[in-house]
Amino acid sequence: MKTMISAVALLMCILVGSQTRGKVIKIKDGDTVVVLLSDNTQQTLRLAEVDCPEDSQAFGKAAKQFTAGQVFGKTVTFYQVGKDRYGRGVAGVFYDNDKYLSREIVRAGFGWWYFKASKNTELRKLQDEAKLKKLGIWADKNAVSPWEFRKAKKTKKKNTTDKAKK
Repeated sequence: MKTMISAVALLMCILVGSQTRGKVIKIKDGDTVVVLLSDNTQQTLRLAEVDCPEDSQAFGKAAKQFTAGQVFGKTVTFYQVGKDRYGRGVAGVFYDNDKYLSREIVRAGFGWWYFKASKNTELRKLQDEAKLKKLGIWADKNAVSPWEFRKAKKTKKKNTTDKAKK
C-alpha cells in the first residue's frame, strides 16, 4: 500500500514538474531544505503539500530535527511544482528510493497537511491518524497551525505599531 501511494505521489510530481537530484546540505526549518545541485549551485526548496510549525512556535525545532533526520546529507530526487512568494522552489522531495518527505512529516505528526495548496487526501488521512495517536504537534490539544500562528503574529505586530503611532 505504502509503495502504491508513494508511486501515486511520484506520478503527480512527474506530471507537474521536472525531476532533479541534489544533496541536502541545509535544513532551514521543518518544511524548507537547501540542496546542492550537480553544477554546485544551491537551491532552496519549500516542501509541497505540508506546512510545519515556525521555529519560534511550539514543535518548530522538533519539526526541523525530524526533517534533518530524514534527509540531511542524503541525495534526494525532487520535482519542482512551482515557486512561492519568496522565490523558493516548491517541490515534492523523495528519498531512500520511495519515501515522500511531506508524507513522512505529516505521518509523524510534525506538520499539517497544507490543504490550501494540496488535493492529496491521503495526507489528510495521515494527519487524522497522527492526531488520534497524539504524535508530535498533536500531543498538544491546542496545536496552532503555522498559518494561524503567522497571522496572529502579524496582527500583534500591526497592533503594536498602531499603538506606537498614537
